Amino acid sequence: MGGRHQRHPADQAMSFALVDGNNFYVSCERVFNPRLEGVPVVVLSNNDGCVVARSGEVKALGVKMGVPWFQLKDLAVQHGILALSSNYTLYADMSNRMMGVISRYSPSQEIYSIDECFLGLDGFPADGLAEMGQRIRQQVRQWVGIPVCVGIAPTKTLAKLANHCAKKNLAGTDSVCDFGRLAADDLTALFDRIEVGEVWGVGRRLSEQLAGMGITTVRALRDADPAVIRREFSVVLERTVQELRGVSCLALEEVAPNQQQIMSSRSFGEYVYALTDLEEAVSTYIARAAEKLRRQRSLANAVQVYIRTNPFSEKQPQYQRGITVPLTQATSDTMRLTRAVLWGLKRIYRPGFAYQKAGVMLMDLHGEDQAQGVLFAVSAPARPVLMDVIDRANARWGRGTLKLAAEGVRKPWQMKRERVSPAYTTRWDELPRVN
Repeated sequence: MGGRHQRHPADQAMSFALVDGNNFYVSCERVFNPRLEGVPVVVLSNNDGCVVARSGEVKALGVKMGVPWFQLKDLAVQHGILALSSNYTLYADMSNRMMGVISRYSPSQEIYSIDECFLGLDGFPADGLAEMGQRIRQQVRQWVGIPVCVGIAPTKTLAKLANHCAKKNLAGTDSVCDFGRLAADDLTALFDRIEVGEVWGVGRRLSEQLAGMGITTVRALRDADPAVIRREFSVVLERTVQELRGVSCLALEEVAPNQQQIMSSRSFGEYVYALTDLEEAVSTYIARAAEKLRRQRSLANAVQVYIRTNPFSEKQPQYQRGITVPLTQATSDTMRLTRAVLWGLKRIYRPGFAYQKAGVMLMDLHGEDQAQGVLFAVSAPARPVLMDVIDRANARWGRGTLKLAAEGVRKPWQMKRERVSPAYTTRWDELPRVN
């Protein structure tokens, strides 16, 4: 191949790796059900509504993300597509296991999403990075069962692109692509074949705007004038141009920033009419949100609750309403938050409607160490010890082990999960058995 290599094997230049689990939700299901290997599989969203994950076999059939399952019934019969309900408890646990294995290869790791993470590879010999990528891939597959692709490059944006090339077999070998091993001319030729929309942070709308300027490929964006890009678009896209040129502008975020808002919402498995059922639902949602709030050691100054009917049902009368309830004192106490949410719900509830969804949001968050006392507080004191006991019990024995009575027992409103797989890794009674 012609051209000069970008880095010499003796160099110890800045490099990043992006490790991504292939078809992650489907791969998690296949770990414990090998009969799904080679079978076209989709994972469905809440209430078994839309496709949120596809196996390679389903992608080959042209099925797009987000397609409603009912629209695929004929295609499913024709090609034997198997649909599974989303099992987020399983996926989260498998993600933790995968990230733990990957973390063994570098002291610097940024978990970017449930199925992908960046590694900082500063100081590692450049000529051994591709081999490291292969070891990561093989060990994750052996220890966790998840197939992964690895992209390696001098910047995070390029590492993302290298991962795309590994996944699509555009460059690299055995699901690992190291841009540092490509000659400059070969890399330019590769970028000339990849649409600009594949660049991290360049969505459909931005792609269309760039196309108006004649920028339709990765190469064209890389070679664009940074000053023009900044003037016509933003400093963010200017940084992307620099990243594509090998200039690192995005550092690893080894500690994920705390969320500024925490939301918990679900569509109901069946229409809800009664206030008592809505109260159970929002009490359950606020309990989950409060648990996340305590996990990041934050307090909320306000809560929001909303309810709505099905906007796509032409035969049903429509109603949608939300309310924000300020708190007299910032808190992470589930009891206090539940009391506030139920107060708000009673003020927006209207009888006679078929409610399809409800949700809560914790707002105006700040750290526990920034809590401000209230001189004339009349509310009950916080119960940090009780909240800690609840969190520990639910973490050890499963969500819902300890809960408020307001969350209910029967829960007819729960979302449909008719095709859900067992909780293979988090419940003793659902562990796989070998006969």
